[in-house]
Amino acid sequence: MSRFEALAEGQGAAVAVPRFYEFTLPILRRLADGEPRHWRELRDECIGEFGLSEQDRLEATPGGSTRLDTRVLWANTHLFQAGLVSRPARGEVQITDRGREVLTNPPDVIDPSYLDRFPEYRDFQSRTQQKDTHEPAAEAGSTEKVTPLESISTAVAESAAALHGELLRRIVAQPPEFLEHLVLKLLTAMGYGGQAGAVEHRGRSHDGGIDGIIRQDPLGIDRVYLQAKRYTDAAVGRPNMQAFVGALHGVQADRGVFITTSRFSQEARDYIERIPNRIILIDGQRLAELMVLYDVGVQVEETFTLKRIDEDFFE
Repeated sequence: MSRFEALAEGQGAAVAVPRFYEFTLPILRRLADGEPRHWRELRDECIGEFGLSEQDRLEATPGGSTRLDTRVLWANTHLFQAGLVSRPARGEVQITDRGREVLTNPPDVIDPSYLDRFPEYRDFQSRTQQKDTHEPAAEAGSTEKVTPLESISTAVAESAAALHGELLRRIVAQPPEFLEHLVLKLLTAMGYGGQAGAVEHRGRSHDGGIDGIIRQDPLGIDRVYLQAKRYTDAAVGRPNMQAFVGALHGVQADRGVFITTSRFSQEARDYIERIPNRIILIDGQRLAELMVLYDVGVQVEETFTLKRIDEDFFE
């Protein structure tokens, strides 16, 4: 029965697709047994719980995806950013110890205001550099006075923040050598090395404090030396900088790039500012931004086109 037919018979309209945060608690409960589940399986179970009609299930977004799929995926993203679930395999989610703890005394709804109690989620929200962006402003019933462009920009900012956080978690979960190869690939994608140059991975043993080298010319006269540190909570401090500078002196180099998945202490930054060596510092946030910018480890999911009137056409 269509929504119009239901309304005509006095039965009310069919249930609309819930907002993304209304899926979070049902999803978490379905993961309580500790087994990993594919997001599509969780989606299908939520269809029955919310009594969604065929029309609801097929309702499309402007980008071509279904609204149901988009919101279930976004619910999983927020649970992941808060550390309530992990992603053990592609397309799968699994409850964490923190998720189990939440289920011992669950709230009525796990919405963004509830998730704000977790530091990882607050970091995720701060990366958006936006306020009150938990739901796109163009949602039905919204009274916010924003333009479509502002709404899209807000949604893109929050999606990018989630992507940055997930990229860093994936990198940290890999062996240290993964980061070393990653930064070489990233700098190559950025244009360093070029067709005439070359990149070299030095490895973890006997590297002398140098993890990689980029030769900018065929003869290797112009070189950039790399150091990569896969840290989680610890900041890269001044001693790390001094060791890297010492390694550069050992190969008679005066410039390099230091990359970390965490952050640099203020003492480390101050030290780099005072020395004559030219050293570029790339922290975890900047690393993730560059990966997205140069399409390393990511792929395009959807593309939107926003058009406007061509004023010249009507002149």
